[in-house]
Amino acid sequence: MQSSTFVMVHVGQSTESQRNLVHGIKTLSWGFPEEKPEYKDAHPQFALLATGASPRVQLADWLQKTATLYLFQVRGGFYQGKSWHWPDEEAEQRLKYPQRFGIEPLAKLDHVPLGPEGPLTEAGSDAIRRSGTDRGMGKIVQMPARHLLELAGIPFDPDKPENVPLDKSPGFTAEQVEGRKKPQRRRRGAGYISDPKKRKAIEEYAERIATDHYEQDGWLVEKLGKPYDLRCTRGTEERHVEVKGTTGAATSVELTINEVLHARDGGNTVDLYVVSDIKVDTRTDPYTPSEGTVSHYLDWEPAEEDLRPRKYEYRLPNPIS
Repeated sequence: MQSSTFVMVHVGQSTESQRNLVHGIKTLSWGFPEEKPEYKDAHPQFALLATGASPRVQLADWLQKTATLYLFQVRGGFYQGKSWHWPDEEAEQRLKYPQRFGIEPLAKLDHVPLGPEGPLTEAGSDAIRRSGTDRGMGKIVQMPARHLLELAGIPFDPDKPENVPLDKSPGFTAEQVEGRKKPQRRRRGAGYISDPKKRKAIEEYAERIATDHYEQDGWLVEKLGKPYDLRCTRGTEERHVEVKGTTGAATSVELTINEVLHARDGGNTVDLYVVSDIKVDTRTDPYTPSEGTVSHYLDWEPAEEDLRPRKYEYRLPNPIS
């Protein structure tokens, strides 16, 4: 059976751990306090974050338990983060989880057996337990993804199980986390920031980076905002640029239906310009953004399998007279 590379993580039940889990799901990012040798050459395809079972038991006892499993696709691999991203990093004004990677939610699985009757191999299950006794540090294992994907009802190619169609996976939101104390409800979105000043600083900084990039390449740049951020012209050429910024990983971005339709219009040439891992100093007024990693997608057209609907327009029935 085809095996995939997983990073297995135990998330504790403390308020801080659950708050970080919520934030990680909202911003599609996860991180560890330090780099382990096993991360250096690892290219995990999936991440499994488990919560609800105490890891400080012998393996035989652990295998009798159940846990809530959050299944993610890993995007971009490990990188060294530079921004204060998680709530406790912001509070302490220091990097606590610099070893990071992007996560795309695929499915939340409740009351999953951790023993042989469940979807995990014994090595995979034990990796979660060992993570819980090692400050939540991720453990890399080789394990078939098939049983987890089947349990989640996600279609997959047996030869390439990592090629998961996003539009066919159920996904989940941070509001589905069942911690002891839920943080205040907020929207989900790539790198979503509750502080409007910080969010504006990130957006404007990403646009400045993108503008500088195109101007240095000989383009005349006009800032629009809607239906796209930047209009770039160079002689008879014209490109429309959608810009996104985040303090987290370059995993997914939030798009409006108009942005999708505009990018898919054959009459437009559209680029997507993403600046991730933006560092923001909130001690200054105004806030000071810096750093950042650029992901630049030329001639961008979002494919259906890479989109997941978040909202529906519901047509009300005709009133009965």
